[in-house]
Amino acid sequence: MRNQKSYRIVIADDEGVIRMGLRTMLHTLGHTVVGMARNGEEAVTLVQSLAPDLLLLDIKMPKMDGVAVARQLTAESPLPIVMLTAFSQRSLVMQVAENLVMGYLVKPVDESKLAPTLDLAMSRFADYRATKKTAAHLRERLSAQEIISAAKKTLMAQGMTEQEAYRHLQMQARTRRKTLAAVAGLLLSEIG
Repeated sequence: MRNQKSYRIVIADDEGVIRMGLRTMLHTLGHTVVGMARNGEEAVTLVQSLAPDLLLLDIKMPKMDGVAVARQLTAESPLPIVMLTAFSQRSLVMQVAENLVMGYLVKPVDESKLAPTLDLAMSRFADYRATKKTAAHLRERLSAQEIISAAKKTLMAQGMTEQEAYRHLQMQARTRRKTLAAVAGLLLSEIG
């Protein structure tokens, strides 16, 4: 048993022998298999209901293949996905790379490769989330700057200098106990 973090994992593979083998390997590594799916539709349902830390997903499955599952889950509630396949075809790898697939294993899965692949997938996913959060914060800041700039221009059109307009917005923000962007937005909505 490893002394690293334990993950809650859903396994999705249409072959029962593969599912059972993976469950045994994951248990040996100290992880918990919270669900096992035989097809893509079951995989989506299990992930939605169980909210696992990670999904081991076969690329070729009935009802809904792994690529479709990855796309749907990425759009709805992203989680780290490690793809499993008996095929090492480059086109399949490229199809899944556009989604939130954080790792790729060729079956039969070698237990010595499973642990580092899971850890890498979790690490890559954490990096992805951090980057996404930073991008959202930057978009928010840019939007706030655009609103403040528009409010300053409006005040300047009324005869204030740029510095006076900025000071006016700052004073209003302090008085109203709001952010500069919120005061600028209120000013624009009152005028417009």
